[in-house]
Order: sequence, then structure tokens, then C-alpha cells
Amino acid sequence: MKGNFNLKFDFFQERTPPVIGVDISSAYVKIVELASAGKGEYRLEGYAIAPLSKDAVVDGNIAELDNVVDAIKRAWKLLGSREKRAALALPAAAVISKKVLMTAGLREEDMELQVESEANQYIPFSLDEVNIDFQVLGPAPNNPEEVEVLIAASRKEKIEDRVAAAEGAGLKVSIMDVETYAAESAYTLVSRQLPNNGNDQTVMIVDIGASMMHIDVLHDNESVYTRDQAFGGGQLTQEIQRRYGLSPEEAEIAKRKGGLPESYTVEVLQPFMQSLAMEVARALQFFTSSTQYNRVDHILLAGGCAAIPAINQLVQERTQVNTLIMNPFKEMALNPRIKPQQIAADGPALLIACGLAMRSFA
Repeated sequence: MKGNFNLKFDFFQERTPPVIGVDISSAYVKIVELASAGKGEYRLEGYAIAPLSKDAVVDGNIAELDNVVDAIKRAWKLLGSREKRAALALPAAAVISKKVLMTAGLREEDMELQVESEANQYIPFSLDEVNIDFQVLGPAPNNPEEVEVLIAASRKEKIEDRVAAAEGAGLKVSIMDVETYAAESAYTLVSRQLPNNGNDQTVMIVDIGASMMHIDVLHDNESVYTRDQAFGGGQLTQEIQRRYGLSPEEAEIAKRKGGLPESYTVEVLQPFMQSLAMEVARALQFFTSSTQYNRVDHILLAGGCAAIPAINQLVQERTQVNTLIMNPFKEMALNPRIKPQQIAADGPALLIACGLAMRSFA
């Protein structure tokens, strides 16, 4: 059992030494370092973003280890930190999670045995091939003699690939989290901007990556629904390549920093923005038609595409739902070397890295 409940890859470990949050996405490596600002507040000490070559990470899997190692090295150097302990995350698709009920008051050893028994029933491969962790969520809703337990499991190879990439870059992995949980941690900083701090509200987080749009809906600040939709900022990059004869790298730089012809906004960017708004509207419709919830109070946009000027207004017009840009650093103290204008643009893409860095203070 000890091999399965391995604290090095603990999804739920609460007390940790200081760590930097390292998010390996399909297009970038993003690193965030936070410090305590007292009274439960944080200060952003630094962050860095380094691009990955096309196909270095495919469907959440590391396909070109050396390329990912190089990107982590570049990002860590840009960060300018001496901290080498890191928290990383697995894509939600690489993790099997399940809530189960157990008798309250079980010893941890007995709980581990029961977790293994439960895991045997729903994990489609040998337990020798997986790392498992669990967390007691609290009393069962309808029975005070039981507790609700969340079990999370992932194949060891998925974890080992990410650890190898980080360690190849000279970092030491202290925590392996799940991207959805990390994003939800960062959401706690954003929920302060919502009426009643998000309590009694239904909030849809739309995190738009390079190739995938991840939907996470929270009701009363608890996740009730997740879904992935095949749509992302990579489609805009590809259209820039095609239209202006640029390489993938040149197109990505032009997209982020400008320098494209005047016709770009009307001919390329605006059609993409319309497509994005339509995809969010589809996600909203799918959620309300397939669950018990018939409305969403707020949509929060995250990911690189959330930096497109006025994209929240367009989504709000299309969905008729209050739409905000999800920047976890909006009300956070900043290290003087960080430019507020730059973090306002980059912040929505750093959601997962921010949530991972918050594990230092759990």
C-alpha cells in the first residue's frame, strides 16, 4: 500500500514547504511564485511564461521530453527565483476521481485498505500501475455516522513523465495536483469579486487553452460539473499562419505582441472572437439542458484568449450572462518589478500555476 499512497505525488497534502507553481500546458510552461502578505493574503513575487514547440505536449501527454525540459529551464531562469521545489498538476483527463462513503472515525490504515478495495472496482488497470490518494471531505449529507471521501488515482507513467521534465530542469517536485483542483484554488481569489463572494451563485469557469476549452461549473463555490470542448487559441494562431505566411512561432509572437496588418482585426480576430463566444454559449446551453441547474449567474473567462480586448463583452452579449475576466492577481500585492499592465494581460493564463503556488500556504 505504501507504494500507492506515495506522499511525493500527493493530490491532497495540506502542509508543504514553499513551492513554485509549474503549469505544463499544450503550448506553454507557466511558473508562478507567491509570498505571504499576512492575514491570509498573498504577494506575487514573480512569474514567467516560456513557449513549447508544437507537439511537445499532445492531449496532456508529454511527447517530447527534452523540449519540455528546455522550456521549464527557460521559464525558471526568467522567473529569477532561487526556489527549486515545485508543485505540478496532471490534466483532469489523466486522473480518475470518485466520491465514496465510509464509516466515520476509521483509522487511516483502515481507510487506506477500504480505498484500495474501492479503487479495485473502478480503476481499469492494475493498482501496481497507479498512484492513489484520498481526502475526507466531511460528514455524509444524510448520515452523521459516515463521511464522504474523495479518491483520486492516476497511472504512474503520467506522473513520472511530469516529474522527469521538472527534475530534468533542476527542480524538485514536492506536490502533484490536478489541474481542475488548482484552478479552483485560484478561483477562491476571484470569487471575492462576485456578489456574496460567490455563495449561493452558479459560476461557470471557462479556461480556454491552445486546443481545448475546459468548463468547470461551481454552485455555492463547490464544483458540480466539468467538461472539455475542442476549441482553443491555437485555431487563431493557425489562421494567422495561413493568412500571413508565418511560422507557428512567428504567428504566436504576433498574436501576443502585435505587428500584424491593419486588416487583422476585422478579417481574422473578430471572426475568431465570434466563434469563441458561440462555443461558450454552446457550453452554457449544454450545461443547463443536461443538469438540474437551469441558469448560470456568472461566466469567468480564463486562459490566453481571455486577454483579447472586449472578449468578455462579446460573450456577455451572446449568452446574456454577466461575464468577467478571471485574473487571480487583480487584488493581489505585486513585487515592484512586475508591471501591473503586463500581469493584467497575462494573469488569466496563469490560473493553474497560481493555484499550484498557493499550495505553499494550504
